[in-house]
Amino acid sequence: MNFRAVRAVMRKDLRLLTRSKPVLIPLVVVPLLFFVLMPLAVGLGAPVLAGGGAAVKGLSEMLAQVSPVLRGQLAEHSPAQQAVLLMGMYLLAPIFLIVPTMVSSVIAADSFAGEKERQTLEALAYSPITDRELFLAKVAVAWLPAVLLSLLGFVVYGAMLNTSAWPVMERVFFPNVTWVLLALWVAPAVAALALGATVFVSSRVKTFQEAFQLGGVVVLPVILLVVGQAAGVVYLSVALAAVLGLVVWALALGLLLFGARSFRRDTVLARG
Repeated sequence: MNFRAVRAVMRKDLRLLTRSKPVLIPLVVVPLLFFVLMPLAVGLGAPVLAGGGAAVKGLSEMLAQVSPVLRGQLAEHSPAQQAVLLMGMYLLAPIFLIVPTMVSSVIAADSFAGEKERQTLEALAYSPITDRELFLAKVAVAWLPAVLLSLLGFVVYGAMLNTSAWPVMERVFFPNVTWVLLALWVAPAVAALALGATVFVSSRVKTFQEAFQLGGVVVLPVILLVVGQAAGVVYLSVALAAVLGLVVWALALGLLLFGARSFRRDTVLARG
């Protein structure tokens, strides 16, 4: 394995990535929304519940919908604390997974399909690098930023939530074990799964937009998890997070192994 050639392709793809507005804009806007604005809104909005009235009634209606296990865990807290814990610790937890999913999909679509669209893949066809080394470089250049950004987002989210909700909680309450599992186990797995799906799609389409839109269907299970937890159908416990990560890793590795074995530059060029 020629790791020098792998690193050279990664540096080239990262340079192209930083010059592409269609790629950079979602990579900045979506993490800013999820990791900064949402936890701030939860923490700063919770004191409204201390005054009672319609806000407390709305919270009671939300609590009536969630899992009885979760409702029992929140019962000992005040309404304002319940709002912080319900939104910040539980309902927003699955949404955290959208960021690594989106980041790896965007970068992989640009790295594979975008290369064909810019007609720069022909140059790589004659470079002294094997198909396996090229595939590894393009997978790494999408997966590593997704994982690093999600870990950074995990830290920023915790800082925003603990700081903004301090007047209500009066202690550092984030993260719990489920969130640590999401950040260290599940998020890298969903980034790999989104990457595998986008690689599979990218080899069969001609443009970045087609690859991103088709590969983006892997976000749907995450959205279903958000809806299911809000409706009380699913409770994202420590055990479920551990099993979820295991299943997603198995699917992701299967897709990536298939992609590695079927990736051929000449075939991709012929389809383009």
